[in-house]
Amino acid sequence: MKYKKTVVLSILMAFILVLPATAIGLGSSLAKDAATKAGYAEATSSTTLAETIGVIIQAALSFVGVVFLLLTFYAGYLWMTARGEEEQIKKAQKIITSSIIGLIITVGAYSITAFVVPQILERTVEGAPTENVVKP
Repeated sequence: MKYKKTVVLSILMAFILVLPATAIGLGSSLAKDAATKAGYAEATSSTTLAETIGVIIQAALSFVGVVFLLLTFYAGYLWMTARGEEEQIKKAQKIITSSIIGLIITVGAYSITAFVVPQILERTVEGAPTENVVKP
């Protein structure tokens, strides 16, 4: 029971420490000024469905990364406090193995969305360059 309270407290502290950082401007006005001087159009609030879905996927993958980190810390804590108990060590090893497999799947999903999907869209859009397309 004590371990569950520690984990919950750690998660709450992580959110409490991260939330104030999102309120900081971090120079967004400087970036906007530089983009305007470079000739780029100002971003509008109207985005396409694809952009919205991309933002949602990015947020979900970020959340999965945080979950992986928390699972790794939890498993490391279990292993360090095992005091030679084989059952607890095996449980920690199983958590680490499962979280690494999940991370590999997540990175694979990100790779597909970041590299493969744009290539497919480029080749299927009218007027897209077709020099490198292999014809059957």
